[in-house]
Amino acid sequence: MRSLIFGLVLLLVSPLSLADRLKDIASIAGVRSNQLIGYGLVVGLDGSGDQTSQTPFTVQTFQNMLSQFGITVPPGTRIQMKNVAAVAIHADLPPFSRPGQTIDVTVSSLGNAKSLRGGSLLMTPLKGIDGQVYAIAQGNLVVGGFGAEGADGSRITVNIPSAGRIPNGATVERAVASPFTSGDHLTFNLHRPDFTTAKRIVDRINETFGPDVAQALDGGSVRVRAPIDPNQRVDYISMVENLTVEQGNAAAKVIINSRTGTIVIGQDVRVQPAAVTHGGLTVTISENPQVSQPDGILSGGQTVVAPSSQINIEEGDSRMFVFRPGVSLDEIVRAVNQVGAAPGDLMAILEALKQAGALNADLVII
Repeated sequence: MRSLIFGLVLLLVSPLSLADRLKDIASIAGVRSNQLIGYGLVVGLDGSGDQTSQTPFTVQTFQNMLSQFGITVPPGTRIQMKNVAAVAIHADLPPFSRPGQTIDVTVSSLGNAKSLRGGSLLMTPLKGIDGQVYAIAQGNLVVGGFGAEGADGSRITVNIPSAGRIPNGATVERAVASPFTSGDHLTFNLHRPDFTTAKRIVDRINETFGPDVAQALDGGSVRVRAPIDPNQRVDYISMVENLTVEQGNAAAKVIINSRTGTIVIGQDVRVQPAAVTHGGLTVTISENPQVSQPDGILSGGQTVVAPSSQINIEEGDSRMFVFRPGVSLDEIVRAVNQVGAAPGDLMAILEALKQAGALNADLVII
């Protein structure tokens, strides 16, 4: 039996479902990270900064910074700042972050700086979507990429030298209000909404803490009663999120990646009675140019290259296989292995089965 060596990935799930912790399949509403963004300058570069003639905003930012220190650049002065680059800074503010804690930041060039390697970010405020400053960033960049350039203009670049990170590069200055301590209820939002999973979560919580403690709002949310006292609430949620729940099976799907030839078949995929035949047609075109030389040196003729093409068409043997009612995943794979289908062939077979109404699954092509 020939095997499918072409990138057929099978999602084989054990018949015995494993229970998952509630904290792994759901999150508490309102407990999330917040995005921060800022604009600043990186200095100390080794001649790889912005070209001021093409990035006037870098010059403007540099002059604004100098004015804060009482330094005024005379009008008409041409500033060359090969060691300075204008950058954008972004970071994620984790939930429950408090002033004084530090977070990582990512720094990316906004102009035409060739590299940020060796640079230092000057003090930059990071703002949220509401325009308030929540953190202050500053520090030395860690850049994973680098580049080299020769005198003749040839150059080589490894990774991306125009972006870097500053571990613990920002200090939190303002806390984000969290709804965790407000009200007498908390809502768990499922990462993968499913009515069966929501029902099992409600049953599991009520079995452990008493009736009517949890209620399902819909297939993706479960509301749970919680103590008012923050300390008791933390202890309570710690016990709730470590409860184990068996998730409901996802809808039957077949995922096809037409670019890579990867095919993923879910466990619950079934095929109705169907007979499939699929044959390949191979077309081979070969070019053998013929060179024609003149009869003699003094004949006045010219060497001519005449094209010569050969086309050969071969039709492969068509193999037929039959799917019985309720065929499972392993039987589908076994049948495809027997005919030695290529990725394109298998995609065509699955699409034809779906069109015929014989494939009991959603066909998703990405």
